[in-house]
Amino acid sequence: MRDSREPSGSTVPLLIACALGIEKFALRAGDRGGAAGDVTVLRTGMGPVNAGRAVRAACRTGPLAEAAVVASGFCAGLAPGMHPGDLVVVEEVRLGGSPTACTHTELLVEAVARAAPGRPVHTGPLTGVDHVVRGDERARLLGTGAIAADMESAATLSSALEAGPRPVAAVRVVVDAPEHELVRIGTLRGGISAFRVLRAVMPAFFEWHRSLLLPRR
Repeated sequence: MRDSREPSGSTVPLLIACALGIEKFALRAGDRGGAAGDVTVLRTGMGPVNAGRAVRAACRTGPLAEAAVVASGFCAGLAPGMHPGDLVVVEEVRLGGSPTACTHTELLVEAVARAAPGRPVHTGPLTGVDHVVRGDERARLLGTGAIAADMESAATLSSALEAGPRPVAAVRVVVDAPEHELVRIGTLRGGISAFRVLRAVMPAFFEWHRSLLLPRR
């Protein structure tokens, strides 16, 4: 797997974007050599502005100009019953009321379930925010139809598509949820669980990526 600073020679590259160093570490640790073509893991920095800037720069020209893009990392779960370590395969991301549909989510759901057997996999919209979600705001965002929230996914995918048409997807791991907020006791345990799941799910991205290379009927 290539680092974001290394050149890529593949004609069918995959760009996996995350915000935090710990997320990048988990994703790179999960590489088992199963990718089709070159894979770049890009750490964008936190927040929608940093994510958008980094992804636009990566996708505008050069080897990643036509790359498929996956936004990954941790997220806040909005629905009751979610737990740290649950997976969210995003059907669409929403930023400022504007939705961006994800590509072949049904294939990705199956691949994620195989990569992390026994882990709940939720599907639905993810809403972009510019701050950590707390308390009653979860219920308000849930009322919009979203099941998860984070600061980077929506900006990542919309910015990638601004640079040119391409397959896009988002898979996040819940790190806190309505009954398991980060400020509560047990945060460390929940964070470790989320890290392990993020590391495990990397082969699902490779499988999704390979499926894009197959002729569609």
